[in-house]
Amino acid sequence: MALDTRSTRGPLVIGRALCLSTVLILVSAGCVSAPALDIASQAAIPDPIIRFGVDTFAFANENRAKYRGKPDLYANYCFVMARGVTQFHRFARFDLAAPRLAPEEYVARVKEVVAQAPYEAPWPADRRIVIPGYASLHEFSRAQEAVVKEGLVGRFWTFVHWTNWRVVFPMPRWQQERVARETLAELAEGRPVQFLVTNFPTWELNHTVLAYAYALDPTGNVLFTVYDPNDPAEPGRITFDRTERRFEASRLYDTEQGPIRAFRMYYWALL
Repeated sequence: MALDTRSTRGPLVIGRALCLSTVLILVSAGCVSAPALDIASQAAIPDPIIRFGVDTFAFANENRAKYRGKPDLYANYCFVMARGVTQFHRFARFDLAAPRLAPEEYVARVKEVVAQAPYEAPWPADRRIVIPGYASLHEFSRAQEAVVKEGLVGRFWTFVHWTNWRVVFPMPRWQQERVARETLAELAEGRPVQFLVTNFPTWELNHTVLAYAYALDPTGNVLFTVYDPNDPAEPGRITFDRTERRFEASRLYDTEQGPIRAFRMYYWALL
């Protein structure tokens, strides 16, 4: 049984939602299997899809507990920021030579970028929303931090997104292997993959990161390089252990190393 993760239009959406519910029930019961991850069948490892420190935000999503009492706390925006990197990557372009705009005009353009569905195909250059006066998202968000934050709307809906319930269920190892396999396929096609990551019932990690590159260690484990909205200083890493068929937090900001579960986010209309 397989899900069509591309087509999202028309009356089939409801049918797919019902099929998805059935699949997830079977997943929880361990009733569906999948072929093992075959690294040998993968094409040559592609170049990173985005450039850390260029195509990522210069500011951080701040941990509410760690920065308790901070007057200008910017917290609980991790899903918005990770999704926003994908949206800027697909729908915006930067024009350093163009004249800069007033702050309110930049806010409007950021809102326009993040209003686009993150699963839609990238736009051609002549259709993209232009951000004038800056060379990259990192430069823009460093110089216009307040403006960019004002434009990054939609935090409330990430709290109540219907797929968040997945964090409370243990998932079979084959399902996590399928996530790894699908992620490799997406990266090979030049599409970054947003993960919902959790070690629930531990409350340390219920978070999101954006996978944009990978490598293999000597044993064939997959080392996913990720943008972590909590850490604008350096990339994070999530490892997929092929033997154990599970994900591990290898280097995530303020997170202990160890097993986690990973799920894909925002790759079609219902997810």
